[in-house]
Amino acid sequence: MNHAIRLAPALALTLVLGGCAAMGGPAQPQVAPVTPADLAAIYTGAGRLPQAPSTRDIHSHAQPDIARVVDISLLLDADFETQTLKGTARLMVVAAPGADRVVLDTRGLDINWITDAAGTRTLPYVLGANDPILGQSLTVQFDPATASDNLRGIVIAYSTRPDAAALQWLTPAQTAGGRQPYMFSQGQAILTRSWIPTQDSPGIRQTWNATIEAPQDLRVVMSGEMLSPEGEIAHPDQREAGRRSWRFREPNPVPPYLIAIGVGDLGFEAIDQRTGVWTEPSMLTAAHAEMVPTAEMVDAAEALYGPYRWGRYDLLILPPSFPFGGMENPRLTFATPTIIAGDRSLVSLVAHELAHSWSGNLVTNATWA
Repeated sequence: MNHAIRLAPALALTLVLGGCAAMGGPAQPQVAPVTPADLAAIYTGAGRLPQAPSTRDIHSHAQPDIARVVDISLLLDADFETQTLKGTARLMVVAAPGADRVVLDTRGLDINWITDAAGTRTLPYVLGANDPILGQSLTVQFDPATASDNLRGIVIAYSTRPDAAALQWLTPAQTAGGRQPYMFSQGQAILTRSWIPTQDSPGIRQTWNATIEAPQDLRVVMSGEMLSPEGEIAHPDQREAGRRSWRFREPNPVPPYLIAIGVGDLGFEAIDQRTGVWTEPSMLTAAHAEMVPTAEMVDAAEALYGPYRWGRYDLLILPPSFPFGGMENPRLTFATPTIIAGDRSLVSLVAHELAHSWSGNLVTNATWA
C-alpha cells in the first residue's frame, strides 16, 4: 500500500502476501468480463441483497443491502485552470425488490442534477449532514416506474472542488520537467468519494469505464485498460480548445479505492511485452533502466501465486512531490521517484505493490475496520 519496503524482491513477495497500452504479449489466462447484469443475477439470486452484520462498513454511508452500485461510467473534463474534474457519472445499481432509493458516498462534490439512465426523468436527491471524515451521504430516489427492475441506472452531473482530498493538482514547478501541470489521484482508503459519487466501501466492488478530456499536450493514464492509446479529438470544439479525450475500462470488479487517474506530460517505454514504465520524459531513461527487474518479478509472482489476472503491469513514476511510497492500482502501480536510486537497490517496492495484485486487488478486505 502507501509505503516502501526494503527487502529482496522474492522475500518481499512472500511477506506481503502474509500481511498487508496494449503492447501485445504472450498468451495469458483470460477472465471473462463481469457485466452489471451478471452481478444483478448474483446479488438478487436469493430475492434480496445480502449483507452480513459483521461486514457493515462504518466508514461508508452506503446501504448495499437495499441498493448496490455495480458499474460506473465516467465522462469528465480535467480543468487545470479551476483545478476541478467536472462532468457526469452514470451508475448501474442492483436494487432489492421494492427498493426506492440508493445511498452513495460523497465528499465536497457539487451536485448539479441527477436523472435516470435515459436522461428523461429528473430524480430527487438529498445530501446528508457533512462529516469532516466521511463526507455526506447522497440519497437518490429511484424512478417509481422502475420499481420492478433489479438493475437501475442513474446519471449524476457534478464537479469536484480544488481541495478534493483524493486529487493532487501540481504546478509545473512541482514536476520534474517544470513545463506542464500535473494531476494524480490517491483514493485509498476512503477518498474516492471526493472525486466520484459512488458507494466508497472496499466490499462493494464495481466495474468501471471512463472518458477523460484533458489539454491536448498532456496524456491521461488510469488504472484500467487504455482504449485510446493516442487520445482522440472527438469533435471540432475539442480541437479548437486544444483538448483531447482518452478512454479506459476496467472489466474486473474492483473496490472503488483502486480507481486511479494521472494526467501530465508523460512518456512510456516498454520493459517487455506486458510491463513498462510511464513517467515524465526527463525521467524516462533513468526510470526504465531502474525498473527492468519488474518483468522478472511478475514471472516470479505468478510461479508463487498463480496467473496475473489484470492484463498489463505498468508503473507510473510520479513527480518528485509525490508524497507516498507506492500504490497498487490495477495495471498501473503509482510509485515514488525516490526508488530511482541508480543501482536498483530500492526496487523491492515494486515487489510489494505487485504482490497486492493478488492480496488486495483480487482478494480484498470487506471493510477498513
